[in-house]
Amino acid sequence: MTGVKLPDGWTLEEIRRVSGDREATALDTDRSVTWVVGRARYDENERLDPEIVLGFQGLSLVKPVDDDWYMGSLYEDGSVDCWSAHSDLYEALRGL
Repeated sequence: MTGVKLPDGWTLEEIRRVSGDREATALDTDRSVTWVVGRARYDENERLDPEIVLGFQGLSLVKPVDDDWYMGSLYEDGSVDCWSAHSDLYEALRGL
């Protein structure tokens, strides 16, 4: 495992309360994460290097090093395709 980490100043209980997902969890960062740019060709998509990954019933929030929070689909194989970005974790959690 590369790492399971929570955002600074947040507990898992707070993340669950704000998101409304009682089963939200911090996930290992050792996974494929892609920023899917609109309907771009696959080779135009950008790979992200996650520092923090949070999992929610089929969705995920990913925080790359020194960047925004990316929201996307969490697949059974653990990979994530992100399709929206938020500058604030609280805003991202409320958008789930």
